[in-house]
Amino acid sequence: MTIDRHLTPADLAASLRADVRAGLTSTPKTLPPKYFYDGQGSELFEDITRLPEYYQTRAEATILAERADEIADVTKARTLVELGSGSSEKTHLLLRALRRIGSLESYVPVDVSADAIEWAMPGLVADYPGLDVHGVVADFERHLHLLPSDGPRLVAFLGGTIGNFEPEHRAAFLASLGETLQPGDALLLGTDLVKDPERLVRAYDDTAGVTAAFDLNVLHVVNRELGGTFDVDRFEHVAVWDAERKWIEMRLRSRGEQRVDVRALDLSVDFADGEEMRTEVSAKFTEPRVAAELTGAGLRLAHWWTDTAGDFALSLATA
Repeated sequence: MTIDRHLTPADLAASLRADVRAGLTSTPKTLPPKYFYDGQGSELFEDITRLPEYYQTRAEATILAERADEIADVTKARTLVELGSGSSEKTHLLLRALRRIGSLESYVPVDVSADAIEWAMPGLVADYPGLDVHGVVADFERHLHLLPSDGPRLVAFLGGTIGNFEPEHRAAFLASLGETLQPGDALLLGTDLVKDPERLVRAYDDTAGVTAAFDLNVLHVVNRELGGTFDVDRFEHVAVWDAERKWIEMRLRSRGEQRVDVRALDLSVDFADGEEMRTEVSAKFTEPRVAAELTGAGLRLAHWWTDTAGDFALSLATA
């Protein structure tokens, strides 16, 4: 059990300062979704995955349960790399399948949160005797080239997180990922699919208000970490379907005119009544779109699996 640390708390603090300054001084204003996930935000997201409106986690888990053995047989991966591993819970399906065919030697969870990796690793070592668990604290958008390369590797990027990238950003990331894959390696990618817009909006604006609390939590993060003066009660959560871009936008709408200070940045920002600040995009896909984007990154779509309802897809791509 080892951990490589390519990110320090100072690195994360510097990124937060830079991202918040850039976002609050842009038009329209934005805050990056990666800052949802402090301790409170992570707990709220776990609550979201259990909501009746939020189908994605259940759909992906169903596909993995049905296809894990096939994925293992096709890839025969020696190393499983998981980008944005968090608690690594869904990956147990892949770990068990790869162990059954006898190919798996190491698991590499990659996350910006050292706490998440340190929490998950002892249980993994206990559950899989003899498995080399090699945690990496890193930003997978910047540190792909530093990840262990013992192959063949299966790189898993699950949960539909790829949809949080805007198109140019997503193309650059997939291209970088494609450059790091060697012959015999494979990418397992989770993508949410285009469906009824009303159902999509409900998934991001549940009746219990859990997603609203999750969205608003980013203001608490800015207040705590950067000395912000956001009055959280004066913002409301909004989810909107953009039919042209085929994505959901989460926004925070200002209730009245207000000024917010961010003391650590020596920054004051004015919000107009009703002004909306974007906090997340979540793109939805079709099979041709996924295939085209993978091709553009130098990858080939080899397998495509969906749940019975056609809500979510796992694709397996090779270099």
